Amino acid sequence: MNIVIFGAGGRAGRRAVAEAHRRGHRVTAVVRDPARHTGLAGAQVAAGDVTDAAGIQQTAAGHDAAISAAADLSVPPHDFFTTSARALATGLAKAGVPRLVLVGLASILPGASGAPLMDEPGYPNEYRSFYLGHAAGLDELRASDLDWAYVAPAGDFDHAGAPTGRYRIADHGDPASRITYQDFAIALLDEIETPRHHRAAVSVREA
Repeated sequence: MNIVIFGAGGRAGRRAVAEAHRRGHRVTAVVRDPARHTGLAGAQVAAGDVTDAAGIQQTAAGHDAAISAAADLSVPPHDFFTTSARALATGLAKAGVPRLVLVGLASILPGASGAPLMDEPGYPNEYRSFYLGHAAGLDELRASDLDWAYVAPAGDFDHAGAPTGRYRIADHGDPASRITYQDFAIALLDEIETPRHHRAAVSVREA
């Protein structure tokens, strides 16, 4: 497959590029500044802005699917995630790319109570504006006609653990859950190769 990956220079994005390359896919890795990103696992590196629908259309043309792991902490989260979601929905549709898998955030997905994790008692909320920005971006996707899956760790990423090569779909968010970036990338590519969740938000955790 031809896969375009936005935000390919970040932790999740780089692992997605590596996993796609390992599976034999052709990858276009989109970053803001290609000069700052080397060694992206045999990918074709391209400059791009995930908030620019016309640029997305041009870059994504000829690809079979897209992954977005993009974030920009230099602008208000609500502005970035809503603008990027609209740009992806518009640009990918015009480019004829049928599938988007988006790296998500556990905080806005249901916890054990059924309420979003960020609203459960005791959940840390010092980054609530970032959570709400993600939620607003997900709402934009829900209002689009794009075929998408929003995939998030059930809790957070494990920055030090060893990858297992496996993962499982979580019944609900769990603040104590951890998953390595490498195992999370497996889940992302599985959703590209054999879509199981259409227009859905999904939590994944270590197997």
